[in-house]
Amino acid sequence: MPRDGSATRDRILDAAQRLVLERGFAGTSVDAVLSEASVTKGGFFHHFPSKQALGLALVERYAAVDLQALEDFMGGAEASSDDPAEQLVAFVRRFEEAAVELAAVQPGCLFASFVYERALAAPGTEEIIAHSIETWRKRVLAKLEQAAEAHPPAIDADLPSLADQIFTTFEGGFILARAMGEPDHLRRQLAHVRHYLELLFQLAPVPR
Repeated sequence: MPRDGSATRDRILDAAQRLVLERGFAGTSVDAVLSEASVTKGGFFHHFPSKQALGLALVERYAAVDLQALEDFMGGAEASSDDPAEQLVAFVRRFEEAAVELAAVQPGCLFASFVYERALAAPGTEEIIAHSIETWRKRVLAKLEQAAEAHPPAIDADLPSLADQIFTTFEGGFILARAMGEPDHLRRQLAHVRHYLELLFQLAPVPR
């Protein structure tokens, strides 16, 4: 079990993440975090010397979870088939199947709050976000290139841009789901990506 100090730190981070996703980083005060997490100022500043330090810790944790999800879902997809194109489709399908749950527990992208409010973020925050996005790009692009070699596309495709498009569909799907109050939007947007990949690499759609 975590020690009391670790549990308090996690509670502060959980509360801060909920508030930042609702209000943005600028709109989230330390007092609001204290109230949401039910901790004292002393307890807060024991773990985070400033609001900037809290923001940096939030981004570090979010990036770690994001990249672990990338590896978990891609690893599962790779275990399901030896064909890289089928692996790519399975990767998107796995996120598609988890989309409603993901949109419910994570109603937005934490990165967006810090990208738009970069002047308030601690040094190093932008680098963490850029590294996370670049890792997604490289991982997905490598699979796209393998898929294109095994299944030459019938049309010209800008694979680096397509790798970015897959990433932006995830992020845009979260925004759409939150704005419209309908978590299923994320799943439907991912389904479009999956169908495109099936067509691009001339795969027979797999029945649900």
